[in-house]
Amino acid sequence: MGISKITRNYQVTIPKDVRKAVGIKEGDEVMFVVDGDRVSLVKSRRDAILAAAGIWKDIKETGVEYQKRMRQQWKKRQKALNW
Repeated sequence: MGISKITRNYQVTIPKDVRKAVGIKEGDEVMFVVDGDRVSLVKSRRDAILAAAGIWKDIKETGVEYQKRMRQQWKKRQKALNW
């Protein structure tokens, strides 16, 4: 799989081999899924709710635990960015 560099406008080009493997073409929508330090790019389906529903299937924590973890991570990011 390819590597891409983030531009000064925070844009990323999806490498051709990745686009081909996933079937992404011009005009398609993608979703960014954040889990800790990992960011996944998922080809969006027409029904965003159904597409997002599968994201949670492997998560073992409760919604409240997830919310607390996300808030803690945002506090760390805000501190690092001096917000």
